[in-house]
Amino acid sequence: MHSTKAIIAKLTLWCGLLALLTATGSATAEELKELHFGIISTESTAGLKKSFEPWLDAMSKTIGIPVKCLYAPDYAGVIEAMRFNKVHIAWYGNKSAMEAVKRANGEICAQTVDAEGNPGYWSLIVAHQDSDLNSIDDIIAAGKTLKFGNGDPNSTSGYLIPTYYIWSKRGIDPNSHFGQVRSANHETNLLAVATKQVDFATNNTESLRRLEQKNPEMFKQIKVLWQSPLIPSDPLVWRQDLSRDMKAKIKGFLLAYGRFGPNAAEERSVLAATSSGWAPFNDASNLQLLPIREISLVKDKLNIEKNANMSDADKQAKIAAIDQQLADLARYQELLEQFN
Repeated sequence: MHSTKAIIAKLTLWCGLLALLTATGSATAEELKELHFGIISTESTAGLKKSFEPWLDAMSKTIGIPVKCLYAPDYAGVIEAMRFNKVHIAWYGNKSAMEAVKRANGEICAQTVDAEGNPGYWSLIVAHQDSDLNSIDDIIAAGKTLKFGNGDPNSTSGYLIPTYYIWSKRGIDPNSHFGQVRSANHETNLLAVATKQVDFATNNTESLRRLEQKNPEMFKQIKVLWQSPLIPSDPLVWRQDLSRDMKAKIKGFLLAYGRFGPNAAEERSVLAATSSGWAPFNDASNLQLLPIREISLVKDKLNIEKNANMSDADKQAKIAAIDQQLADLARYQELLEQFN
């Protein structure tokens, strides 16, 4: 049996989970003159900018330096910007946060909270209200006749969750099974379904709620065919090498905003008006990524098992490695539960 130390070392290599235990920021790190905040591409830049500016302005006033925002065209753009120190903190989905922790010196510092009090959100498959499609079985049966609006490859709800729960478990490659597959953000996919540019698409409950609020008539054109198990709420991720003082200022702002002081009610309204409709943030760490890592590993295993171009020996070696990682992950979760 592997020792606890060996298990933690392996987890560190996977997605940087040990960062929360070892990285507290450098006390001598160069102080920033401005903070660069990254926003993942869930809808148009214009819509994101309008909804986030009041909150980012409040952050700037609290931490004492300007906060500049990067609205990248896709999730990978924010991850790469953080990797090259062009973004210091960002809002990610869980899958993109896992990539940022693994590849961009990232560390989860807070978790978003649904304005309606939900403990997370749900991935969806949606179609037009007039469509003959009413289930995943209908979609699979129609195959080549359909146009599929898939999500960004780094999106949790738009890509990882449906890939794991729907396609991988059925041994289906969407790119070959359907007539056309295109990737886009949540807003674009909803509009494509509502206007019948695609036959069905991935999405999530947060994006669908925004559409209902912004465009009730278009919302009426959408029906839900499938809903996933609960997904943990999105994290905020900062670079580990931010100074301790800067981390303290940012954390203080995030956890106090909308909770304390005479302007708390107004601040909650500002959070609720963001594109995802937030409530005050919760504290969080990289431990949030444990279930997402498990899903990602199982998805990889399923894809290897059905890969006809890989030799049996290679399959066995890769699957054995994944099984070991899953076993270590399960053991690590057991150890955590013992301290809770």
